[in-house]
Amino acid sequence: MTSKQRAYLKGLAMNIEPIFQIGKSSLTPEITEAVAESFNTRELIKITVLKNCMEDPEDIASMLSERTHSQVVQVIGKKIVLYKENKKNPKIVLPK
Repeated sequence: MTSKQRAYLKGLAMNIEPIFQIGKSSLTPEITEAVAESFNTRELIKITVLKNCMEDPEDIASMLSERTHSQVVQVIGKKIVLYKENKKNPKIVLPK
């Protein structure tokens, strides 16, 4: 992913609400599975890491992206943005 594409996705992510929250139980298999399934309907996902989670949001983002085969767009504070292109029906067209 180029820096131009990443900047474009960051701009899109500003307008979406987080759809998952990761709390004190950290990254469970259920959360990983739910995030993976949500990529079936959307390509850009925002996740909030709650204050009671002891793990670093950067670590959670990298683990999630590995497990769901997605890309980390950004991690700002306790917010994580992930992107995974939908091969069959792409909704987001990235700049070249």
